[in-house]
Amino acid sequence: MSLTFVPTPLGNLRDITLRAIDVLRACDLVVAEDTRVARRLLSALEITGKRLTSYREQNAAAATAHILERAATGLVAVVSDAGMPGISDPGRELIVAARAAGIAVEVLPGPVAFVVAAVLSGFPLERLEFRGFVPRAPRKRREALTHRLLDGPATIAWYEAPSRIVETLECRAELEPTGPVFVARELSKLHEQQILGTPAEVLAALERPVRGEIVLIIAPPSEKPPRGPATSDEIDAVIDARLDLGLTVARAARATALTLNLDRKTIYPRVVERQHARKATPGDEPHQR
Repeated sequence: MSLTFVPTPLGNLRDITLRAIDVLRACDLVVAEDTRVARRLLSALEITGKRLTSYREQNAAAATAHILERAATGLVAVVSDAGMPGISDPGRELIVAARAAGIAVEVLPGPVAFVVAAVLSGFPLERLEFRGFVPRAPRKRREALTHRLLDGPATIAWYEAPSRIVETLECRAELEPTGPVFVARELSKLHEQQILGTPAEVLAALERPVRGEIVLIIAPPSEKPPRGPATSDEIDAVIDARLDLGLTVARAARATALTLNLDRKTIYPRVVERQHARKATPGDEPHQR
């Protein structure tokens, strides 16, 4: 009589644990993010005759009561399409409801994609923060990816969709062009790709069209941000770094303002001045460095 969260392999089926197999064999009901994916896993493990029910964001409220009713009298296994259920798919609410109903809850140890990617990155992990999916809206994405909002020297892990990873890396390149990032695509699968470098370098190496599950890891800043307002030289250095990327004046001003927490209208004239100064001094142009 319990609700047991069962992590499933990220890709390679041999990563399933013995305890996970035991629970899937013994359970009375399998609750799955996608029942088709769960059936393929059960078939590969030669587990037959299991009842399955769908549990996802769209039907979570309606499905919870039925799931808890079964868990009150038997063993219910909760699985996601890959990795730890409850990380990037519904599950937390189900645990809260089960505890409120007095139903025992268990979570088996197992694969978590962002942890695997963080270790592969080689970045410091004394402080690791998982932020879920990168925001879709451009303005919120920019705010999320600037170190001004990263709250200190932490390594940050994000999940991202293949249709948006290019825009996300381009945004990061505007904000922190030299800051190391790591992208893990299709972990443990046939076409796994690991890319480490600056955002621009990762973009250049990313296979196109982009497909599969993606984890983005952002390294902590190498230096502590300056205390108090940025100096004139610090502002110019940030502006120059953005102009080196080939950004327009408007985009360079926006990126600089976000990075240094400045007003964009105030910084815009300074970006114009820096652009004119660079054109007047050929040795400063990026293609000649």
